[in-house]
Amino acid sequence: MAPLTESYARGDAQPPLIEQTIGAFFDAMAARFSEREALVVAHQRRRCTYRQLQQDANRLASALLRLGLKPGERVGIWSHNNAEWVLMQLATAKAGLVLVNINPAYRTSEVEYALNKVGCVALVTMPSFKTSDYIGMLRELTPEWAGQRPGALRADRLPGLRHAIWIDVAGEGAEQPGFMRFSDLMATGDPADARLAQVAVLLHAQDPINIQFTSGTTGFPKGATLTHRNILNNGFFIGEAMKLSEQDRLCIPVPLYHCFGMVLGNLAVLTHGGCIVYPGDAFEPLGVLQTVQAERCTGLHGVPTMFIAELDHPRFAEFDLSSLRTGIMAGSPCPIEVMKRVQSEMNMREVTIAYGMTETSPVSCQSSTTTPLDKRVSTVGLVQPHLEIKIIDPDSGRTVPIGVRGEFCTRGYSVMQGYWDDPRRTAEAIDAEGWMHTGDLATMDAEGYVNIVGRIKDMVIRGGENVYPREIEEFLYRHPKVQDVQVVGVPDRKFGEELAAWIIAKPGQQISEQDIRDFCKGQIAHYKVPRYIRFVTGFPMTVTGKIQKFRIRDAMKQELGLSEAKIA
Repeated sequence: MAPLTESYARGDAQPPLIEQTIGAFFDAMAARFSEREALVVAHQRRRCTYRQLQQDANRLASALLRLGLKPGERVGIWSHNNAEWVLMQLATAKAGLVLVNINPAYRTSEVEYALNKVGCVALVTMPSFKTSDYIGMLRELTPEWAGQRPGALRADRLPGLRHAIWIDVAGEGAEQPGFMRFSDLMATGDPADARLAQVAVLLHAQDPINIQFTSGTTGFPKGATLTHRNILNNGFFIGEAMKLSEQDRLCIPVPLYHCFGMVLGNLAVLTHGGCIVYPGDAFEPLGVLQTVQAERCTGLHGVPTMFIAELDHPRFAEFDLSSLRTGIMAGSPCPIEVMKRVQSEMNMREVTIAYGMTETSPVSCQSSTTTPLDKRVSTVGLVQPHLEIKIIDPDSGRTVPIGVRGEFCTRGYSVMQGYWDDPRRTAEAIDAEGWMHTGDLATMDAEGYVNIVGRIKDMVIRGGENVYPREIEEFLYRHPKVQDVQVVGVPDRKFGEELAAWIIAKPGQQISEQDIRDFCKGQIAHYKVPRYIRFVTGFPMTVTGKIQKFRIRDAMKQELGLSEAKIA
């Protein structure tokens, strides 16, 4: 290929795009690999073949339809990783329902907003996890449910939600008034239900099938709406870059509520006949190491902080990781030295780097198993098949020359349908020619390799979680003693970035750091609570009155003795 002169690249046109629904494609894979192991859930001690997974998914899809749910309606799932999660992913696709991913770190105000924004009619939830009492939070929002029967729920704060199902261990635990057990729901389904075939005929690959919330610079999260075609193809081409086959067993410790788990993990595996392996309901480094060894996993996913925790675990040397070959490191910038250690000490010589965003299903660029080492540790790879990418001058919109910094844009099958019920913000993100404007600053070299060098958007990436300061600022504005607040990201060795808040108190009011932390507790996710809180009398501003966040960031870096981490 001739060297590029401008920052534009188009992916290969082969193999062709998949034009099936997730259900139809999965059924074809189940027919091909019926007796191969499809799923291992270490913490639940569950494993099943493709045939068994298909039967369970069909049974659940039947049960959801028998609740009276109709294709196109939204069903939420609020849970860490487990077998029920992947069953919901497959069953909702087969029933034509739109699965709404609810972050397990959400608290009352966030889950209330998410469920109402997209009009969820049903919710499947874990009862609790560690300090998170999910049923307790729902009862706080819906005290009316205590006297209502399952399937006929009504509450002022969640007016559209009719069904609440809790994930149980069959026959264990006290009954929850208003809630149905997941095991009881499964018992009502029939894997041979004739309605499944009737619904399947009506479904189309471009139907919406998944909504994922992504925090917005203007405050409230936006519901990125993705289709069968979006995520099924993205999962397939991600697996192609990893050279996955039916021989592979992929360890997935990343969360399923995020595209990383459900697309780069579940769908990458299921489109290649491999085996999904969940080491635990949430990330724990020792559990990952134990599971990789016990299940002879060939692949492992993670954000850089996960790989660091595994490499630095005191028992790391005890484990045989020789089965590992590939995997993906993504979610936040990858430190070069970490990438080298993963390749050498974890045997992941074919590890790949992926880059994207929820709104693009998510991956736009990825390195391959054969990408030269220097490119693998310093770039996010090349454009994926059937996609176009370009880097533009944010002011003029013109494509910039090779090596010049600009905004990364992408176009093709992977671009979302839009933000749910938000045409204005959809139009701000996707232009009239179908280009998704990511807000990320990037450069492209003459071979087409992309390097992400910064962000236009005011976004912080903490341990792989995208956090938008404006959302946190708007929440803190609700505190009766807060007059003004500015939130920025500052460097952090463990999480990549941490949050710092500068707060101006209202005149005559006394307020402490603990007051702010107490205000946040139980209302916003833990990773959104600022680590550093400072009370100030004013903010640095330009002569025109615009707040200079970079000066707040620089002041915090100097005060705390922080420096930017070297990243790939």
